[in-house]
Amino acid sequence: MLPALRRDEHLYPVPKFDLTKSDIKCFSHELRGFHEQFSDCFQRSESREHFFKYMAGQFSDLERKSIEPIALAVKDGNVRAMQRFVSDAPWDDDNIIAKYRSLVNDDLGSPNGALIFDETGFVKKGADSIGVGRQYCGTIGKVDNCQVGVFAAYASENGYALVDKRLFIPEQWFSDDYQNRRSKCNLPKDIVFRTKPQLAVEMLNAMVDEKVLPFKYILADTIYGESPDFIRAVEALPDKIYFVSVSANTLCWLKRPMTVVKQYKWGGEIKSKTIMADTSQKPMAVEDLAKNINNYFWYRREVSEGAKGPIVYEFTRRRIILSASGLPQREVSLLIRRTIDGPVTYSYFISNASTSNNLKTLIWLSGMRWAIEQCFEETKTELGMDHYEVRKFMGWHHHILTCMLAHFFLWHLKIRMGKKSTVYYAFAA
Repeated sequence: MLPALRRDEHLYPVPKFDLTKSDIKCFSHELRGFHEQFSDCFQRSESREHFFKYMAGQFSDLERKSIEPIALAVKDGNVRAMQRFVSDAPWDDDNIIAKYRSLVNDDLGSPNGALIFDETGFVKKGADSIGVGRQYCGTIGKVDNCQVGVFAAYASENGYALVDKRLFIPEQWFSDDYQNRRSKCNLPKDIVFRTKPQLAVEMLNAMVDEKVLPFKYILADTIYGESPDFIRAVEALPDKIYFVSVSANTLCWLKRPMTVVKQYKWGGEIKSKTIMADTSQKPMAVEDLAKNINNYFWYRREVSEGAKGPIVYEFTRRRIILSASGLPQREVSLLIRRTIDGPVTYSYFISNASTSNNLKTLIWLSGMRWAIEQCFEETKTELGMDHYEVRKFMGWHHHILTCMLAHFFLWHLKIRMGKKSTVYYAFAA
């Protein structure tokens, strides 16, 4: 877990995780203390012990951190019992996530915190795991047989952590052809098809209603930035600033064009519709706008991006009027980023940040999604988040939730210890 240190940031730097095994003393004892906080979330003492052992296995040096290797490696482990625990035993999931986010707030909470939404894929060979199907998998950068999880991460000057998750279930899973698979995977009957942005909105609204994690910024990739559902949800939060990616073909005007209301008859009724006053005023794609901006208006700045380290880009900002169905919509800030080495490539971001938020703020926000990407990298490479072999709906959620807790536990140790000290790593499951 050694992402590059973010530096020279505008508002605050997100710290790197730089704790190693040699920095931890009595690891198992501290893990027990962490788990005690969730003891009332399980009905049986056996479940509490399985919860501890499963997470202990995630911290181990096992090459494959799925249920069977973990159960065989930990003291008094039982493969079948642990399988039942992860996929079928009752967990008080709502209580666990509420306690967890309270702990995240204690260690990482900041009024200038950021919620970041993104998805990650889990490649799967079979066809029977809940939500599996041929779909785009960002992990390998192509369409393949996989599951996709939509996640929310929290980042602040104190660190970063995953704070919620949803399993994206492709629409075909709700057809009659998939009835047997839904039954085998124990998909709750109240689960209906939701797009990835709609799943993100569920998580956002849940955290807003919960009022535990303070945040000022909302960040997301293109699939969310171009979703009317997601944008409506974030714009309903007047005290928040969103910053989302959009595609090169996003249409806009630099000045709001004139529109008129035209009346017409339909079915014997007088109706009205808004039309362009001058149909020659066509919107332009942000890509065309970017390519026609004089070099005078581009600012060269260094941005830190996780394991890639500091990268130099050029940036420019414009106020634009977005177009939808050929008509002007809301006014937003557009940040354009371009590379300076090799073939020039552009990236586009829009935000509801007012003109009082200067270019530095938008440039800083353009690098903040680094935090959720680092969460995915660390939980997969260090904690086996993508090693699972569970097929049931709750099995997926329980495995992912345990990975989230394990990742945060390491951040808590770093924060608790402050500066590194020369101590020893002692683990005994």
